[in-house]
Amino acid sequence: MPELNIVLVEPEIPQNTGNIARTCAATGARLHLVHPMGFEVDDKKLKRAGLDYWYLLDITYYENLENFYAKNPHGNFYYFSTKAQKIHSDVSYPEGKVYLVFGKETRGLPEWLLLEHKESCVRIPMLSEARSLNLSNSVAIAVYETLRQWNYPRLLTRGELHRHSWDEAST
Repeated sequence: MPELNIVLVEPEIPQNTGNIARTCAATGARLHLVHPMGFEVDDKKLKRAGLDYWYLLDITYYENLENFYAKNPHGNFYYFSTKAQKIHSDVSYPEGKVYLVFGKETRGLPEWLLLEHKESCVRIPMLSEARSLNLSNSVAIAVYETLRQWNYPRLLTRGELHRHSWDEAST
């Protein structure tokens, strides 16, 4: 069974992390938060953005990147950056333990980390005039591309319309 992991390295904005937590809860992805963070986890803005999905969330906290790698030594890691050469949708995400790694909102991932993992760095295409996408939007794009390639395991892929009494009034 494939395992999708979202890693936020030093996130700064609670609303972004809350939105990402909601995406993780809705898709079954695990969330990893690497300190230091620009907010406390009990921040009202964080909880408001995540709403009532917190009980669905599988979340782990780490003191720093070294601590994260020590506790997660195996898997396929992909580092999202505007500095990467490969496009995120041109990569085949293997059905195993996959980690999608994102940096802080103001600076992205550290340059040393990108250089160390140059072959695993990917970017989301955008206009050259745009500095970057919002972090929570970037995570959603990456999560759904990975899940699309995996044929959306465990996710509902079909909805159902229900006729309501107000529908009958319009016919």
